[in-house]
Amino acid sequence: MNIGFIGGSFDPVHFGHLCAAQDALEGMKLDKVVFVPTAQSPLKDGTARATDAQRLALLRCAIEGMKGFEVSEHELQKGGVSYTLESVRHFRQVYPHDRLFWIIGADQFSRLHLWSRVGELARLVEFICLERPGHELVLPVPIPGLRWHRCPGHLLEISSTEIRSRAARGLSLSCLMPHKAVVYLQENALYSTTT
Repeated sequence: MNIGFIGGSFDPVHFGHLCAAQDALEGMKLDKVVFVPTAQSPLKDGTARATDAQRLALLRCAIEGMKGFEVSEHELQKGGVSYTLESVRHFRQVYPHDRLFWIIGADQFSRLHLWSRVGELARLVEFICLERPGHELVLPVPIPGLRWHRCPGHLLEISSTEIRSRAARGLSLSCLMPHKAVVYLQENALYSTTT
């Protein structure tokens, strides 16, 4: 099988994340895409605003009924800073005979050389770089053994920060997230006081 993984804080998940996963699923003819919510990203400041359980619930609500999408709790169960290499080692054990891909946007691709032990990571997984219209693809500093694939992606200017801000102000989220995720967010009063 060809399996793609997409990591992130998903705080909260939104249509930009889902569209990226769908672009990779179709563009690279993957059998499935696994969402991997991080406990704490090493390249981002601060912590998630929602709890791990809430982010996981939002993600499950968002992908319910979507063919080819799954969620892994691996990084949340492990806790602490989430390094992609550690997760890829885990998934390589779970899927020893499958072809594994890590899905990233063009913005992260240019910073790939900053990732922890990226040389070892490049030996274990291939990368799918999602190109977005109007955003130039900048190649990373050369990484020995790096295997990567360009994949056209849609341009959706949606951010989790924007969603948290809109939720805090009581504004509509219906065009930014799947309905079931919006309902969960509102029922649990997530992001109602801070951005």
